[in-house]
Amino acid sequence: MDPRTENSPYLGFFYTSFQERATFVSHGNTARFAKEHGNIKLAQICGTIAADEKRHEIAYTKIVEKLFEIDPDGTVLAFADMMRKKISMPAHLMYDGRDDNLFDHFSAVAQRLGVYTASDYADILGFLVGRWKVSDLSGLSGEGRKAQEYVCGLPPRIRRLEERAQGRAKQGPIIPFSWIYDREVKL
Repeated sequence: MDPRTENSPYLGFFYTSFQERATFVSHGNTARFAKEHGNIKLAQICGTIAADEKRHEIAYTKIVEKLFEIDPDGTVLAFADMMRKKISMPAHLMYDGRDDNLFDHFSAVAQRLGVYTASDYADILGFLVGRWKVSDLSGLSGEGRKAQEYVCGLPPRIRRLEERAQGRAKQGPIIPFSWIYDREVKL
């Protein structure tokens, strides 16, 4: 997998901060759904994984916090660069030997069920922007200020795109899902 971090520690720590929070959210939601449907053991397993992901997130976000402290301009430029590339989850390469679009199908189902949504993506980004106080940065270069504006404007922009996508999602196709013995699932 290539997370597009180009061997840059800045990009790497942005990627991992975001990715760890995303997996915390998705495993936490899966735990909640499992519990609601009576599968307590699955809920416990997913809850344990979510808690582990949360600990990872805390470590990575503290590193980025320090980067913003010692190099605010370079750090905000790297943040904007990473967000332009978009954060791809490691599972985007998953393949079961049958479905060439497995991750897209999996993502569509996760979005529709509320396991992990575009709204979560926007929330995570908004959380990180707030935690790192990106809007409060001062003394930035012209490029740094543009990067700051871009990153701070992304969460509301993603939310608007999500609202439009919700209308289209209601009309999703029904396909056989190879993971569940070709049972037909609405995407």
